[in-house]
Amino acid sequence: MSRSTISRFKLTEMFPNEEAARQYIETYRWPNGTVCPHCQEAKRITIRTGGYYRCLACLETFTVRTKTIFERSHVPLHKWIHAMYQLLTARKGISSMQLAKELGVQQRTAWFMLHRIREACGKDIKMLSGIVEMDETHIGGLERNKHESKKSHIGRGSVGKTPVIGMRERGGRTKAVVASTVDMDSLFQAIHENIKPGTMIHTDEHTGYQIDEVYGHRRVNHSAKEFSRKGVSINSIESVWAVMKRGLHGVYHRASKKHLARYVNEFTFRLNEGDVKRHTLDRLASLVTASFGPRITYKDLTA
Repeated sequence: MSRSTISRFKLTEMFPNEEAARQYIETYRWPNGTVCPHCQEAKRITIRTGGYYRCLACLETFTVRTKTIFERSHVPLHKWIHAMYQLLTARKGISSMQLAKELGVQQRTAWFMLHRIREACGKDIKMLSGIVEMDETHIGGLERNKHESKKSHIGRGSVGKTPVIGMRERGGRTKAVVASTVDMDSLFQAIHENIKPGTMIHTDEHTGYQIDEVYGHRRVNHSAKEFSRKGVSINSIESVWAVMKRGLHGVYHRASKKHLARYVNEFTFRLNEGDVKRHTLDRLASLVTASFGPRITYKDLTA
């Protein structure tokens, strides 16, 4: 086995119970000592049994779960760690049915856990720079595979599918956003929210890429069967779509438009933080750190 990875058996030895997982998560959330998540007090904290703390400043009781994706979950923390490990190390993802079997929970519980983890994956605020390849794809079922009652009857290709705009830094990070359309306005917004001015952007011949002067811009003409020209290409971002679609079709089978953004977050996080050159525990620490923040509720997911 590679020195940069650990087995599930080893992971189970490291986190055999709730207490071991709690201590592990606390070291990343409070590396300099316990801090109240309600008022940010760090000194007037008293320790109670069972992982509970009491803040004498705001008189609130809290645990390491408070204001994280683990909050108000009855699933033990060591099972959460196992779920994170599975999501990170499975190149194309893991289904809620499979995760439920491995954790010994109901399928709907595993589904809820996975969506909370995916929500944490979408916190990347870093801007891309250097050379950025940009492309768009459409996610959804083929019209010919749908039941007659669900067909749109308005054309082929991207009809009935959800557009996703992707950006990949040459040799670096990947970002992708779900859009309502792929027009000039949506592409312009994606660029300005995710790419630093001064960056060189590579695209195909799509007419929506009317990029302003603060960016460099070069194109490859796919319609003329041109896929690379003097270092100009979008092959890297297209490889992202290849992995994403294999995962969505082969593992998840279907991702509704409502939840698609979280699935996209999962795949981009795994590309950015889940590089196999990084040790598994470093990748796991990145995801644990991303889990600190507001959670999504079951009601929000099913509304």
